[in-house]
Amino acid sequence: MITSVSKRMTFSAGHRIFNPEYSDDKNRQIFGDCSNPSGHGHNYILEVTLTGPVDPETGMIINLKEMKAILQNEIVNKVDHKNLNLDVPFMKDIIPTTENLAAAIWNILDDKFGAEMLTRLVLWESENNKVEITR
Repeated sequence: MITSVSKRMTFSAGHRIFNPEYSDDKNRQIFGDCSNPSGHGHNYILEVTLTGPVDPETGMIINLKEMKAILQNEIVNKVDHKNLNLDVPFMKDIIPTTENLAAAIWNILDDKFGAEMLTRLVLWESENNKVEITR
């Protein structure tokens, strides 16, 4: 039997999607309105899934309070109401697409939860757009 537990967290963040090596025209052509020099924002939903054995003493894979604290401290506190281009060290020099943001979050959480536990990460940029990473 395989058991997984998932936790959702939300945060709001702004960004400008652009490649600094491209001209403004090329950025507009590729990224459209998302390359607006003033940026734009999203209300993101982050869903993280951990998989592992259920501890027979606690009946849990992980204490959800512990999982929430890790997500809050390692991710949400660092990105909520921030500009991903300017205010988030782990996004420095990375084009802040949802794909790149999800990958950066995955790498942080992989270190915190361990490669064996982290099995799925979904980052919703909007109700219509999401990125999913699975192991």
